[in-house]
Formats: sequence, C-alpha cells, structure tokens
Amino acid sequence: MNCSSSTLVYLLRYPTAIITSSQAKQLHAHIIKSKGSRAASSNFGSIILSVYAKVHLLRDSLLLFNTLQSPPSFKAWKSMIRCCASTGNFIETLNFFKRMLAAGKVPDKNVFPILLKTCAHLRQLSLGQSVHGWVIKLGLDSDLFTGNSLMNMYGRLDSFQVVFSSETHLTENERLAGVAEASDGRREAMAASSPVESVTKIFESMPVRDVVSWNTVIGGYAERRMYTEALSSVRDMGNVGMKPDTYTLSSILSMIALSADAMKGKEVHGYAVRHEYDKDVFIGSSLIDMYSYCSRINDSHAVFQQSSQRDSVSWNSMIASCVQNAEFYDGLKVFRDMVMSNVKPVAVSFASVLPACAQLSTLSLGKQLHNYIIRNGFDENIFVASSLMDMYAKCGNLKIARWLFDRMEFQDTVSWTAIIMAYASHGHACKAISLFDQMEMEGVKPNSGSFLAVLTACSYGGFVDEGWKYFHGMTRDYGVSLGVEHVACMADLLGRAGKLEEAYKFITETHIQTGSIWSTLLSACRVHKNVELAEKVSKQMLMLDPEYVSVYILLANVYIAAGRWKDAAKLRRSMKKKGLRKNLACTWIEVKSKVHVFASGDESHPDYLKIKETLEDIMERMEAQGYIPDTSAVLHDVDEEEKGQLLSAHSERIAIAFGVMSTPEGTTIRLSKNLRVCVDCHSASKYMSKILKRDIIVRDLTRYHHFKDGSCSCGDYW
Repeated sequence: MNCSSSTLVYLLRYPTAIITSSQAKQLHAHIIKSKGSRAASSNFGSIILSVYAKVHLLRDSLLLFNTLQSPPSFKAWKSMIRCCASTGNFIETLNFFKRMLAAGKVPDKNVFPILLKTCAHLRQLSLGQSVHGWVIKLGLDSDLFTGNSLMNMYGRLDSFQVVFSSETHLTENERLAGVAEASDGRREAMAASSPVESVTKIFESMPVRDVVSWNTVIGGYAERRMYTEALSSVRDMGNVGMKPDTYTLSSILSMIALSADAMKGKEVHGYAVRHEYDKDVFIGSSLIDMYSYCSRINDSHAVFQQSSQRDSVSWNSMIASCVQNAEFYDGLKVFRDMVMSNVKPVAVSFASVLPACAQLSTLSLGKQLHNYIIRNGFDENIFVASSLMDMYAKCGNLKIARWLFDRMEFQDTVSWTAIIMAYASHGHACKAISLFDQMEMEGVKPNSGSFLAVLTACSYGGFVDEGWKYFHGMTRDYGVSLGVEHVACMADLLGRAGKLEEAYKFITETHIQTGSIWSTLLSACRVHKNVELAEKVSKQMLMLDPEYVSVYILLANVYIAAGRWKDAAKLRRSMKKKGLRKNLACTWIEVKSKVHVFASGDESHPDYLKIKETLEDIMERMEAQGYIPDTSAVLHDVDEEEKGQLLSAHSERIAIAFGVMSTPEGTTIRLSKNLRVCVDCHSASKYMSKILKRDIIVRDLTRYHHFKDGSCSCGDYW
C-alpha cells in the first residue's frame, strides 16, 4: 500500500476504509515509520486496535495492546472486547471486560451487545442476567440496539429459567467478568419463568422498536410453535405501521409448515405476492418448504416454476420437497435439471436426492452420485455419508453400507440409527441389537428412531424379552416419547411370536390406537390362523376407519388360510360394493441403469415371450429339485393346477426371470416389491437361488430377504 502523508492523515481520520488484514498491518507499519516512538501512544494505538479488531487480528491486537506506553483508552478496551468476541475467544472477552472495569472505564451502549452475544455463545444464563443488571444500572435498557441484543440473548438461551433471587450464586465466569457490582441491578432486572416471557417483557418495555425487535419476538414464538402468539404479533406489527420483511415472513412460513396449515400459508403467500416479497429467493424457498410440509407438492412446483431467480437453496428445497412427498422420480429429475442449469450440487443436495435412489432401489444411479460425491469431497460430510449408507442398505448392499459406517470419522445418532435399522431390515437381528448396545456404551444417546430400529430387530428376530426391555427403557431411561411406530413394532413382535392375546391386551391398554397398529396383529392372526381374534381386531379397525382397505384384505386372507372361502368371498363383495380396491402387486428390477416394472400376470413387456420361456425353464428345474407350490397363498377358490399357474405368474417371479436372462451368470439379482412377499414366492425364491447359483435380494413392503444357496436371511421367521 503506497501511503503518502495525505493518505495517512485520511486513513487515521477514517480507519474504516481499511478492509483487509494486510492493509491494516501496512497502515501500522507506516505509522511506526512516520511517528516513531509516538506510534505506541494510546491515541495512535487505539486507532490501530480498532482496525485490527475490524479484520479479526487477535494476536496482533494483543501484542499492540500490551505495548501501549500510556493507560489504554476506552476505545482501546472496546476494540479488544470486540476482537476477542469476533474471533470466538469468549472467555477472553469477559476477562477484558473485567480489566476495563478495574481500570475505571465505564462501558457504553456499544459494549453490551458484544457481551450479551458472548453470554449466548457460552450458554451462561446467570452471566447474561448479570450483564442485564449492568445495562439497567447504567440506564441503557432504553437503547434500541441493546434491547434487541437482550431479547436475542434470552431467546437463544432456552431450557433455562430466568428467575432472580437473593440466593443466586455467581458463577466462575461471572466472577471473571467482575459483575458482582451489578448484583443489585440484576435482582431488579426482571422476573420471568421462561426465556420467551423474558423476551416479551423486554420487548414491551422498549420505548422504541424496529423491525429487528419485532422479528426477534415473532421468531421466538415461531421456534417454540406458539402459533397464535406469532400471528398476533405479525398483526400488531402491521397495526403500528411496521412493515414485515423477508425474515418475518420466513419465520411465519416455517411455523405454518410445522403445523401443516395450508390455508394460513396461502394467506402469507398472498401477502408476499402483493408486496413483491415472493421474488426474494429465500422467501421462495420458504414457500416451497411450507407447501411441501402441507403435502401440496403441486403448489411447491408452481412456486418453483414461477421463480425468476433460482439459487442452490431453492433447487435443493424443491428436491427435498419431491422426495419428502414420495415423488422420487420427480426429485431425481429436479436434481438432473439443477446440474444441467450449471448450479453446482452441495452437500445438502446429495443428502436430499440419495433417499430417492434408496426408495427406488436405483443402485446404479446411487453409485454414480457416490462417484460425484467422492470427486467433490463431500464424502466426509456426516449427513451425506449417512444418506449414502442408507442408500446402499436399501438397495440391498449391506456390506458397502457397513464399510461406509466404519470409515466415518464421527458417528452420530443418525448414522448409528441407520446402520442398526439396516441390519435389522436385512434379517441380522442379533447384530442390530449388538450395535445398539455398542452405541449406548460409546455415549451416543439414542433417539426415537434408534429405538424403532432396535425394536424392529427384536421383532424380526423374535426376541420378546429384549423387546420389552428396550420398549420400557426408552421412556424410563431416555425420556423418549412413545410413538405410533414403537407401539406397532411391539405389537408386531408379540404377534410374530404367537403371543396374540398378549398383543391384543397390550394394544387395548395403550393410549395410542391406530389402524396401522391393529393391522400388525391382524397379519399375525393370518399366520397363526386365529379367526376368532382376527374378527375382533377387524371390528376395532373398522371403528377407527370404516373404509380401511387393509382390514378386508387381511381378514379375507385369514378366512382363506382357515379354508373359509365363502366368508372370504363375502368380504370381497363388500369391498366391491364400497368401491374399495386392493393395490395391484408389482415388482421392479434395475438392469443396465433402466428400471423395469412387472405386475402379476403381466404380459406387456416387449420381451415377454422370452421371459415366459426363461421362467418355465426355471420352474421345471425347481420341480426337479422337489419344489411343491404352497397353494394356501392363492386367494381364489379354484383347482390346484390353476392355483399353481396363478402362483407362477406372480410379479417377483417374472422379474427374477427377466433378471436371469438380462444379466451375466452369477450376478446378484435385486428386486423391490410394493407388497409383502407371499409364502410360496418366498419358498420359490429359495429354490431359485440354489439352482441358479445366484444371490437374490428382495425388498418387500416391510423388510429385505437375502436368498442364497437355498436359504433366506430371515430364517423363515417373517
């Protein structure tokens, strides 16, 4: 930096013109060169310290501060406090505040916002109260910026009680900051029972409020889902002539998203359009998210399409919205369009799109994304790594999923939960339970999903005692609230183990009763051929929802398993009369990066004749090995030969035959099915894996079946 005499004078008068650390150091050097020993005076030192603080040069600031020839000025102290806070050295911030007080310097309104930010970062409520006491003691509580900082601090310090009493003890940090002198002011500061009330009291006492003040209050309500209060504050804001800004609207939209109130969302959307806030990229992304949470994916698409500017945030919001609403192909398409639009994917892009690959079992596309992730260095991101692990597990490759888990530098609750659920779903119940215990031993706190994963393992493995242990422990030991999924999993565990009456009693005594919970017991009644209990359970389900399709289908299966064909036919007629239809069974397989979908009895595929020929050959070889069709799985009252023909046309067999003729010998065949695998197809798949000498991995509605050498990973316990 060329620094003439006039330039130096200008920079000393307007030091804010310095914007880089190198410029700051050069200015300091020129002062030393031109002023000699006077450069160490408090006046020049204070100017340089303010410049160093602005560009976050803490080490240089400390060296200069400690070499000042005369007592530091108030400006010098303030610069040191600001520099320590801006570089994250919060304890040093407090230390300099204490030293400043000891030097007889009185803090002004510019110091307290820095100290309040420090209290929030240190999570020290009592320290924040003490600083608040100083604010009141010096009469600065009416200052707008200080008031906003106070509200921000109390808003961030959640989970604490803001109660002042004479018995309050000073913490070590308070003593360090020298705040004992403010104890009297602190007691008089406020009397509130929660951070939200503290924010509200400060807000109400402020003589002047700006948009930041209103946004702090509204944001606090929104974060705590205080729906009525937040909307009321927005109305009050408008009534006093204060116009909401983009932050206000985004806070409200995030709250509306959580409450899934689409009508309120549309009102806010209308306001945004009228005031042209909808052109803001951040508001656009918030609208996309809001409509997504309200299950109005078409509205999300409309907002996205109407956006004149699309940044990475809006693209990623649209991808996540599609995937969250089970529009997996659309999610992949939006991701592809984003790349084609030269918007570079970031970590959250992959964390959003990989679940689409997982749900569609598109392993080849998942591998392509994995390759891109590695090339761009996103594989170290814990969220991306967890999504990759989940994708491989759901695409049937548990080995790579475990490899990814083991190489993660840090394993959080999400990654532990994903690997536990992966082992559970693939039939490795003991390993899943072992991993859960290991997670606990390593000090990682399990969450609701973690307990669902270990309960699933217990259910698939038939471990009743262990299931009860984890079920009771989740609320007793970890304070995790019971959800529908946990109760359904426990009911499923008891039902699979043949403890039908115990399962019935368990469900009737729980405070959570839904059709999905009862359906697990109804499925167990089919397996154990308990018609009487099945009818009782069906009545309970129909009371909850008279048009619950699964009730009719599951009960019909129970009747058929018991040979009561007339009752099953009566149920079908009832379904037809009500206009209820069973989902068509279909199976899909990915071959050469293309997904092929087959329905039961499907003859529409271009290669159907070749598929039929391949399947007939496989069936002949199976029968030669002793395969006998289990016709109890046929839901039609026809002769045994026709039942066998119906079974051979099931969608998973057609898909396996297509996989055999389309891939080299020895290649693993991976299928996904929209319903549970029937008993006979399960038996047939075991025979196929043996005679074809191939691994066959089937992902059905509830779990994975890994067929190898004539056996299944589920151990026939499913």
